[in-house]
This record gives sequence, C-alpha cells and structure tokens, in this order.
Amino acid sequence: MHNDRSITEARLKRVLDERIRPAVHPESVPLAVSVWNAPGEPVPVAEGLAAERVPIRTGEPWGPPWGTSWFTVTGTVPPEWAGRTVEALLDLGFDENMPGFQCEGLVYRPDGSPVKGLNPRNQWVRVGEKVAGGEEVTLHIEASSNPVILDYHPFLPTELGDRETADDAPRYRLARMDLAVFDRTVWELVLDLEVLGELMAELPVDAPRRWEILRAVERALDAVDLQDVGGTAERARERLAGVLSAPAHASAHRISAVGHAHIDSAWLWPLRETVRKVARTTSNMTALLEDEPDFVYAMSQAQQFAWIKEHRPEVYARVKKAVAEGRFVPVGGMWVESDTNMPGSEALARQFVHGKRFFLEEFGIETEEVWLPDTFGYSAALPQLVKLAGAKWFLTQKISWSRTNKFPHHTFWWEGLDGTRVFTHFPPIDTYNAQLSGKEVAHAVRNFQEKGGATRSLAPTGWGDGGGGTTREMLARAKRLADLEGSARVTFEKPSAFFEKAHAEYAHAPVWVGELYLELHRATLTSQARTKQGNRRSEHLLREAELWAATAAVRTGFPYPYEALDRLWKTVLLHQFHDILPGTSIAWVHREAAAAYAAVAAELEAIIGGALAALAGDASAGGCVVFNAAPHGRGGVPALGAAVESPGDGAAVRAVPGEGGGFVLDNGLLRVVIDGRGLVVSAYDLTADRETIAPGAAANLLQLHQDFPNMWDAWDVDHFYRNTVTDLTDVETLELTDTGAVRVTRAFGASRVEQVIGLPEGERRLDITTEVDWHETEKFLKAAFPLDVHTDRVAAETQFGHLYRPTHTNTSWDAAKFEACAHRFVHLAEPGWGVAVVNDSTYGYDVTRAVRDGGTGTTTTLRLSLLRAPRFPDPRTDQGTHRFRYALVPNASLGDAVREGHRINLPERRVPGARAVEPLVSVPDDSVVVSAVKLADDGSGDVVVRLYEAGGGRARIRLTAGFAVGSAAVCDLLERPLGAVEARGGVSLSFRPFEIVTVRLARA
Repeated sequence: MHNDRSITEARLKRVLDERIRPAVHPESVPLAVSVWNAPGEPVPVAEGLAAERVPIRTGEPWGPPWGTSWFTVTGTVPPEWAGRTVEALLDLGFDENMPGFQCEGLVYRPDGSPVKGLNPRNQWVRVGEKVAGGEEVTLHIEASSNPVILDYHPFLPTELGDRETADDAPRYRLARMDLAVFDRTVWELVLDLEVLGELMAELPVDAPRRWEILRAVERALDAVDLQDVGGTAERARERLAGVLSAPAHASAHRISAVGHAHIDSAWLWPLRETVRKVARTTSNMTALLEDEPDFVYAMSQAQQFAWIKEHRPEVYARVKKAVAEGRFVPVGGMWVESDTNMPGSEALARQFVHGKRFFLEEFGIETEEVWLPDTFGYSAALPQLVKLAGAKWFLTQKISWSRTNKFPHHTFWWEGLDGTRVFTHFPPIDTYNAQLSGKEVAHAVRNFQEKGGATRSLAPTGWGDGGGGTTREMLARAKRLADLEGSARVTFEKPSAFFEKAHAEYAHAPVWVGELYLELHRATLTSQARTKQGNRRSEHLLREAELWAATAAVRTGFPYPYEALDRLWKTVLLHQFHDILPGTSIAWVHREAAAAYAAVAAELEAIIGGALAALAGDASAGGCVVFNAAPHGRGGVPALGAAVESPGDGAAVRAVPGEGGGFVLDNGLLRVVIDGRGLVVSAYDLTADRETIAPGAAANLLQLHQDFPNMWDAWDVDHFYRNTVTDLTDVETLELTDTGAVRVTRAFGASRVEQVIGLPEGERRLDITTEVDWHETEKFLKAAFPLDVHTDRVAAETQFGHLYRPTHTNTSWDAAKFEACAHRFVHLAEPGWGVAVVNDSTYGYDVTRAVRDGGTGTTTTLRLSLLRAPRFPDPRTDQGTHRFRYALVPNASLGDAVREGHRINLPERRVPGARAVEPLVSVPDDSVVVSAVKLADDGSGDVVVRLYEAGGGRARIRLTAGFAVGSAAVCDLLERPLGAVEARGGVSLSFRPFEIVTVRLARA
C-alpha cells in the first residue's frame, strides 16, 4: 500500500505540473509591448501614462535597481475566442518563489484608473468574461524594478540597498506578455486536486480517509485525457465530487481566515516604495472583493491608509467604498505596526492616539483589535494602553519565532504591568502569510495548544510585502475546506467576529503575566545607533515642545502649533516601525531616517525656542531663566517650570592625581578613583559609607566582542558572542579637563574612543560622555559596570513603569533573556541601597552574576550595549562618529533612577530673561510622574495632562493647576472624557501600581 501511495503522489505532481496547470490557459496570442523608462524617482501617474514609448520584446532586459518603467501592452482578442473568458498574462520576469521581494507592477486602464497589481503569484488581468471577439486591448503597467536583496541565506553584503550606491545594470528580463483563454473548469480541477492531494499527505498513513482520497485522485487522473485536458476536466472533477462533499467531523477545529498582506512600511525598500506597494496591494484586494462576495480583507497601519489617500486618491476611493461595505476592514488602531520595546511612554500611547483617530475620522470605525503580527517582542505596558485606547483584542504571530522556549498558549489573557488584561490570540498556523495549504491547515490543528478548551484560531491569509495579498486560489481552497472531512473548517470572516466567538467559548483562558519577550532578534535593541538616538531625542523634544507651547499659550497667548505637532508626531511614529527603529532596514531607509530626525529636531527647537522666549520675558534685562522640562524639580527649579538663575552654592568638585597614576574626583557625596588605565576602580558613597564597584573590578570598561550571528545579521546576537571578549584598556591619553573632569582616549582596531568622566556639583552621580569613531566590522561594543550589589533581579524601565528581569539563568526562560531592553534606566538593589545606570540613547543591556575569588559573594555586572557592525542589510551600519551619555548613580532608590533617567534626557535650558514660570500643573508626590502636558488635540484650549505611578505601588495625590480650572475629567488616550472629577482646589487622583491617568482640564 505504501508503494501505491508514493506512486499516486508522484503521478499527481507530474500531471498537475506538466499537463493540467498549463491547460488553465490553453490558447494564447502575444501582445505588443512598448516601454518608457523614468529617468529618476517615480513620476505621477499622468506623466507616466503620457510619456513616449519605444518597442520592447519579451526576453529583453529592463529595470535598473530602484527604477520605474512604464509598459504599454496592446492587442486584439481573436474572433474565434468569442464566448470565452479571456485574460492578459503579464509576467515582468518574476521569480515565483519570492513574492514581495522583487519587481512589481500596477496595471492601469487607458483612462488612468487602476486595475490591479502584478506579482509573481498573481500575473493575470481579466479582459472579459464572455468576449465577443475582436476587442482591442490596451493596458499600461507601472513597473518597479526593486532589486532582490533578501535571498534568505547566506545574507551577503550588498550595495543595492541604496540608490546612491547601487549599479545601473538591468535586473530583469521581460517574460510572457500574452492574451490567453482562461478555462475555469480546468482551473477548478487544479484546485480540487491540490486541496485533496495536500490533505491526503497530512492524514495518517493508516487513516481510511487518506486512502479514500487517494483512490478518488487515481480515478480522476485516469479520467483526464492528457491531450485534451479541457475537454475531460469536468469528467475528472466528477470523480472527485464524492470525497470533496464529505463533511468535516463535528469536533473539527475552526479556522477563521482573513485576507491579509503584511506590508512592512520600510525594510528592504525605501518608504516611497512602500507607498506603491500599498497601492498595488489595495488595488488587488478591492478588485478581489468585487469578484468574491465571501471574501473579507483586513489592513492595519493608519499610515498606509494615509499614504494612498495622499498619493493614490483613485485607489483610496475604492478602499473607502469597500470599508463602508464592511468587507475591507481596518484593524490595529496604531499609526504603524511599531516596535514596542523601544518607543517611549508617550510615543507608544500616541501610536494609538493617531491610529485610532485616523480610522474614526476617515471611516467612523472604532478599531477594537491591536494587530502586531511581526513586531520583535511586546512590552508589558501594552495591555493597559490597549484598554485606554478603547480596544479589547490583541493579535501577534512573531512569538512563534522564539528559538529557546515554545510559548505555551495560543489563546490567552495577557496581563500587563498594572494588572490590566487583554484577550490575546497567537495563530497556531504560525504564519501571517498563510496560503491555506493542506500543510499549513494541518499544522494549525496539531499545533493548537488550547485543545479541549477552545476550538478556534485565526489565519491571516495572503502574500505580504508587495506580494499582492490574497489570491483567488486561496479563496478557492477555503471554499473546499469550509466543510471537508479530515480537515479543519475554514471560513473567511472579520477578525472581530473571530475574537467575539473565541472569547465567548474561552472566557476563562489561561493568563500570561508580563512582557512577551521574543527569544530572537535581540540585536535590534542596538543596530543602527543613529536611528535610535534620533528617536530618543525626538521623543523628548516633542515633550518639551508640547509642554512649553502649552505653558506659553496659557500664560502669554502664544499660538499653539497644533498642525506642526500633529505632523511631527506622525513622522516620529512612522520611524518607530518595526524595521526602522530596530535598525533592520537597508541603508536608504536609515539615511532618510537621519535626515527626517534632523528636520524634526530643527522644527521642534524652533517651537521650543519661540515658546521659551515668550515665557522668559525681557531678554535685555540681563538675567537668565532656567527651564526644567523634567517631571521632578532640580537645583531650585520646579518641575515643568522655570526659575531665574541665581549663583550656585554647591560644594566644589576636587580633582587630584591618584596614587600610581590616574585621578581621584570628590564632590563631598561621591569619591571616584580612576586608575592609570582610565577605568573607574572605586565609586565610594560617602553618605552611606559604601563602595559601589565590585572588589578587584573596574567599571566603565569598554568591551569588544566578535559578533557574527547564525543568520539574521542586523537582527540577531547569539549567546556565543560572549565566548570571546577584548577589554579595551590601552590608553593613549589620560588628563584632566578645564572643568575638573577626566578625559580618556583609546584606539582599537580601526576605531577611536574619547571619554569624559566627571562628577557634577552637589549630585551623587558619575557622568560619562563617550564619543566613538567607529570603523569595525561584525563587532559588538559594550560598556561594563561590575557592581558590589547582590540581587537576583534588576528593574529595567519600560513605558509607564519598569519590569523586573532575573540576573540568573535558573531556567531556560531566564537564560534566553541574555539581551534585553531598558529605556532611561536600569536599577539594581539590595534592601536599603541600590545603584542605577541611566542613559540618553541606548536600549540594549545585559546583566550577569559571577562568583568572586574564594567562592564567597557575587559580582553583578551590568553592561550597556553601544554599537554593532552588521553587514546585512546595510553593509556600512553605524560607521562613523557616535556620542553617548550615561551615568552611574550610587545609593539610588527606584525613584532616584526614574528622576535621573529623566534628567539626563531632559537637560535644563537657559534663556535670557527675568521672569520665573509657574508650572501649569504640579504633583506633590515624586512617585507619580507627568508624562505629557499639552493642549487638547481638538483645539478647544483645554489642558491635557497624562500621569502614571512609576514606583510599582499605590498613590493618592492632588493635582494642582497654575491657572483657573472650570471643570476636569478623566479621559482615555484619545482625550475623550470617561468621567468628571472635582476640580476645586485641585484634582484628587488615586493610582494603582503603574496606572496611567489622563486628565483634561477646561480653563475657566
């Protein structure tokens, strides 16, 4: 019997490949083709349509990297085809194995209206259902010759990732350009045989159902005349009707398929190409919706809707119509499918604000699903933000990529930092580009971990990244799998319908607490440092711009820049997309990101400067006003306000030569010893009479590792990178600066580093500025702080709070977190005493424990990840100069860590003037942090304040305003009131641990 099975499977494959599939288009005639090659960047549609063409033949080369060619195909339907279905088959030279990662096209009618996209698995354009014969056919194709950069493995460095470095050699050869008869009966037979053959292969060898299908397939193949497939296809289909009509078992798993095309907003192509990828895919999907009444398509990322609205209004009109009909479904509720590890608190909140608001304003839709299938791990802050944004479901897929531990659930309640839970699904089909193949469907059933408690899962179905989305073949498979013995039941429906049904049957699903850590792609916390610094700096400039513009608007009538802030926020949010901020895109993307961040900074500095000048008063008075945008007061300057500068009275910092070389710095709070290698060998807390640095160790030690991961260069750092390390201890210069700090310079490899180490007056903090001229390849640079602290966990800042991660590797789950994310601080503590390391622009860190000599006591070493040098997809990643600021803060509580983290990212500003500025709002408890002060987005002039409890405890505060308040309300993230609160004498607020509260204050 085994031999029968293998023979039939081999026979089926050959007959399908060599006879039946070719017979789907049994007759064809060539089309005439002409072309115009746009000389530079893409041109408007009207210009491309009007440009003069020259003839081109199939087989000829076309398309330099990133070029655009406008083809026109013309022909006449043969009279003898009257009454038949005719399609144009337009093959630009596709490699069918790589949809979305090569050339693509968008087809237009002569009047300029879009028809559909062309992709490797979707090369047809319908000409007519029952043609009369003799019809003239003219179609235009806007074809992009995007180079193939991803070949999966090995990943080779390439200069094709930027138009500035790519060559101009043609990448493609024009292939088939024909008019052809479409034989639907043969096409249906192909799908019958594919579905049954794939199902048969997944059933157990001894299952009777497998053998029923095998015999039916044999009979069908016997019925096909290989020299007259079209004439015998119906007879072959009749032989299969019985096995195709056998119903699924009552207990069969249910798969809710939804049309999907995950389109990375930038990755191996620039942003401008994503605009066109979205236009092609949405043209495809709106056309398919018209043809298939049971089809439902879901699309996330408000930014992508906004792009087609701006750049392809004719496509957007079709999208709006389909959305209104309820079959083109906006999902996600975020501006982009962002990274969620690195965006700051307000930025992650604003992803929801701008995404949800776009869908509400454009379509009147309150999106309820948060849709992040491809993001590289999920912050523990997300569940609370999901709820505060008015959503209630969460979907991810990427956790299936984890390499060490298999995630134990597919449908579960995810509990975040503050205890908020969100109903979450993780599709067991293990892909967000499902084809609904027999193998995928069977895997979903076998893999589903909620058996016995739940019966449903979701399958995002379609080619992504410009591959064209869902195909008619996928829909045909779903129709056959709707109720088929031996298979799961497959039905296309909206994601919301799936979630409602899944929740109804599994309301008591298991709970997962804390972050969803991806055990892969850990190097995304470090790659492309300039992009990460641009993000961090932009976030804090936006905070300042909103705060000072709102303060100036209330105090002086300064015009609040609503439009500019909205636009600038969207620019920053776009660049938090999960292949931009993580540093995993081509050089072109990061070059443009650097320019975008520079422009954002310049515009925000102008807004801030104008607001501060309005607030500071007379600039000619000879005084200086110190502005503090941080949420905690410092040096006599109130939080969120300003004071007129007065002479400082802080204790002087002493800097003297040390014994045996180096220097000793002392400011009365800390005494720091820097040895002759320029390393910190002591940071003594004079108040607590305690050493910070581990015995015999040295801090601020730069360490260099070989860094060559097994696969994803810019994405991954594998644990074995720690096997080899070079400590950078050689010194070129070691000297005191004019300000009493210590300057150290070193050379290593092809690179150089200069560090300035100093103690500020009156602060228990050691500041370190590191400037690296980086020219290494496949190396990883870290800054190490071995600390005399015994602890089994560290607190790492995340959005609106912090989370604890282990310092040990007791379990495989602990060991897998060998590189993790922190925002502005990492804090380590014993009862009564702790240490913080704060930073202004890094995200990756690691922490290890080692037993000391003699086996008594442990050293806990915290390391900040500074730079990497992967060669794919950007062969020059981070080459050049970088500047980092970080600080060691001994004797720091968690509250101190929060405060110092804000201070290093929000330095004071000094402006000529003579007027102190009372804060718009004040909070008496440092455990409650103000994350934003702004005017309401609706232009009402109301003041909006967002606060959160930062210590992980409970708090009761009275928020006081520095202006007359008429009324107050607690709001959701979109500033929609949830309930009025008493405003007289201040607003009383209660916080649970890590709770976020948004308050809207109407001015009297």
